[in-house]
Amino acid sequence: QVRLVESGGGLVQAGGSLRLSCAASGRTFSPYRKGWFRQAPGNEREFVAVIGGSGANTFYADSVKGRFTISRDNVKNTMYLQMNSLKPEDTAVYYCAAGSSLGDYTTSGAYDYWGQGTQVTVSS
Repeated sequence: QVRLVESGGGLVQAGGSLRLSCAASGRTFSPYRKGWFRQAPGNEREFVAVIGGSGANTFYADSVKGRFTISRDNVKNTMYLQMNSLKPEDTAVYYCAAGSSLGDYTTSGAYDYWGQGTQVTVSS
């Protein structure tokens, strides 16, 4: 059974940091692109960041560029999202995803596997 499990969410004050993890099991995801998305109440799920299979290529949403860093450890089959200088508008459920299909990697449709999400709340 293929599973992606996020962890590391929580409550933090504005300006603080959190590190999210996404542990994969059931298959190796080293060839897959992996991404982070988030969804705030009443909003659509939005792209946050993506990393290529080797980890050499990354891309970020403008809203998090310079504050968030995506990385992966293919030996551990785990992906990370280091979030610094957090703002109240970063409050959302954060989801990790993995995909191998072609297409716009900033959209949900480019991903085949999803985690259950982890809540991040940033207080002002």
